[in-house]
Amino acid sequence: MTLEFILRIFAAAVLGGLIGLEREYRAKEAGFRTHFLVALGSALFMIISAHGFGDVMATDNPNIRLDVSRIAAQVVSGIGFIGAGTIIFHKSENVVRGLTTAAGVWVVAAIGLACGAGLYVLAIASTFLVLLGLEAFNYFLRKFDQRREQ
Repeated sequence: MTLEFILRIFAAAVLGGLIGLEREYRAKEAGFRTHFLVALGSALFMIISAHGFGDVMATDNPNIRLDVSRIAAQVVSGIGFIGAGTIIFHKSENVVRGLTTAAGVWVVAAIGLACGAGLYVLAIASTFLVLLGLEAFNYFLRKFDQRREQ
């Protein structure tokens, strides 16, 4: 079972790292290390939530009910707090910066939770879609800027 858990955090770290590499390449606020750590940490929290309290779950007391989703819900809240720190409003320019970075950290946490739950296909598909979305958006922005300059 421990080998399976190691595979889960490894998969989360790799998938989060892939998204982080794209953000690092674009010189954004949160890069490889941040995305790597958020995904790995989320996976670890999910594993602990689902499997770390086996001795408590083994009780025959019908009054004890455990909800493994509670820790996952707190990961979402905690990452929201971290993401909020990356969002900056420039009053002089009337522009918000860091919103995509915050969303990226948030979705990487979800990918980490998916890996921690053993949902590898969902995590890989999500990573692919995130990278596709980030790259497709940059492609369309470049095309739009080229047309505007002409």
